[in-house]
Amino acid sequence: MPHKLLERVTFVDTPGIIENRKQQERGYPFNDVCQWFIDRADLIFVVFDPTKLDVGLELEMLFRQLKGRESQIRIILNKADNLATQDLMRVYGALFWSLAPLINVTEPPRVYVSSFWPYDYAADTSRELFKREEISLLEDLNQVIENRIENKIAFIRQHGIRVRIHALLVDRYVQTFKEKMSYFSDPELVFKEIVDDPDKFYIFKSILAKTNVSKFDLPNRDAYRDFFGVNPITNFKPLTAQCSYIGGCLLDKIEKAITNELPALLSSINSGKQPGLSSCETTGCGEKPKNRYRKN
Repeated sequence: MPHKLLERVTFVDTPGIIENRKQQERGYPFNDVCQWFIDRADLIFVVFDPTKLDVGLELEMLFRQLKGRESQIRIILNKADNLATQDLMRVYGALFWSLAPLINVTEPPRVYVSSFWPYDYAADTSRELFKREEISLLEDLNQVIENRIENKIAFIRQHGIRVRIHALLVDRYVQTFKEKMSYFSDPELVFKEIVDDPDKFYIFKSILAKTNVSKFDLPNRDAYRDFFGVNPITNFKPLTAQCSYIGGCLLDKIEKAITNELPALLSSINSGKQPGLSSCETTGCGEKPKNRYRKN
């Protein structure tokens, strides 16, 4: 489609969710494919059909892959003009009810409700609402394009926080293991007790006491059972052993990047922007209430 907006952004339509069929029947690693695109996306649209709001294993797995990227997610409830206003309200509520267990963040993703295709809406539907929703979506997309560098910095900082949390957790496991070991202890039994019940040894709670750590950033406890199954606890040294007189501590460098360097970089970029400058002239995102793509 010859439009200036598409000169600045690439849309990728990934395969849809299949809840009534085993994933093996796809013939390719669906989640690996999704992860490849997730890692490279600036914005992620999750599109729902109002007649298909089932939440199954594939959708749950997809949202697990999206953990830490909630700010990039936008929910789209498509084909909204197929429903009467009252039915649409029920579907909207049901969608939030279904997604609530999958998105554990204080501010849920923005939901856009409309019928995203180039034809006129069905009669006796919320036409003005749908027009405003489509225009809001275009403005949102335009803002993401404008803030792409800032979003990359924010993502790097979030990734740094996760690396820091992982390092602190592994270090806590190592410390607990060394504390519980004695001359006559069986190392495998000691560590099995720790990894099977980390709450008993306050491993995760001790990390929450650190700065820049949210409970929503903590990984799944079961993941560390698998992690240490591949990487034996004896392979790891305490974090204090990773420090040197000249080079300092690796974790301190990550902490400095999280708290000082990356926020300072973000501030320098924002201060260099011209206030009030907008590319809506290029994308036409400010047009109201007309939708330039709709064939009326």
